[in-house]
Amino acid sequence: MKKIFSITAIIIVILAVFAYIHVNQRLSEVSHNEKTVVLEIPKGSSPTKVLQILQENGVWTDELAFTLWCKKHKPALKAGWYEVPAHQTLDKIIAIFESGKSAVRKVTIPEGRASWEIPAYIQKSFPNLDTARWNSLVQDPQFAHNLGIEGNSLEGYLLPDTYPFAINSDEESILRQMVAANFKVRDEMKNRKGSMWEELGNWHRVLTLASVVEEETGIPEERPLIAGVFHNRLRLGMPLGADPTVRFIFKNLTGPIYKSQLNSGNPYNTRRFPGLMPGPISNPGRKAIEATLFPEKTEALYFVAKDDGSHTHFFSSTLADHNKYKDIAAKNRGEKK
Repeated sequence: MKKIFSITAIIIVILAVFAYIHVNQRLSEVSHNEKTVVLEIPKGSSPTKVLQILQENGVWTDELAFTLWCKKHKPALKAGWYEVPAHQTLDKIIAIFESGKSAVRKVTIPEGRASWEIPAYIQKSFPNLDTARWNSLVQDPQFAHNLGIEGNSLEGYLLPDTYPFAINSDEESILRQMVAANFKVRDEMKNRKGSMWEELGNWHRVLTLASVVEEETGIPEERPLIAGVFHNRLRLGMPLGADPTVRFIFKNLTGPIYKSQLNSGNPYNTRRFPGLMPGPISNPGRKAIEATLFPEKTEALYFVAKDDGSHTHFFSSTLADHNKYKDIAAKNRGEKK
């Protein structure tokens, strides 16, 4: 009888060892997906629901291994969108779901783009972005006011930057994220001493002038000097005289500006009307905003592009000198009198 018990005990131990080895082998296997898979874990999902999602997406099919692992470790699975790379072990897959770090798509928005230009950059990563809905939200005064914007649109408040947008982002969530980034810069700049904040009056006016500074030069080093010129003009009640504001009216981003456009009665036309426009003409970056708030001190009231390939400008404090520089610029362009 003792022999029988001993043999039985040995068999049980051997079976247990084999079962342990077998389970560990199954737990050490890797997922079946050959490429990164994006999954959504809905709020309140149980381990059983998560396993179902993994099975449906061809990531993990071993129910026993998954169940045993979850019973032992009791993972805290978080809702969200996740990217599961190819050939991951079960512990790494569940660690992704426990991290709460939702899958993102990085999108870079260049400086100085108008709101209607931005969707083209986002659609490279979010091809289903609805441009019509985007434009509608940007121009919706109620939506702007709900976000704490002082103007009637989001123009100027969409901070250029590289963003990690959640993979399930839609037009509204992306706009909210960009405006929040803009306000973060606002709060940072507002606390810096020696700025032109009080002279400009409020953040809306800061962004309005910064958008013109952004559009007038592609050379970062010139921005503080150009901002200084515009501040001088505002103090003297002179029109800013910025062609980009006319281009904004007609969405004429390139090519010639016609005399009829320069004579437009639109309040954004700074070639005719003194002071700031009603709002920004594009979305200025951090450097243009900083230059606007901390301009270079200058006596200059005019500037004109050199048109010599340097992308820089001639600056002058008198109209006579300005006209001389305009003649030089014309010669640089190969124009004859």
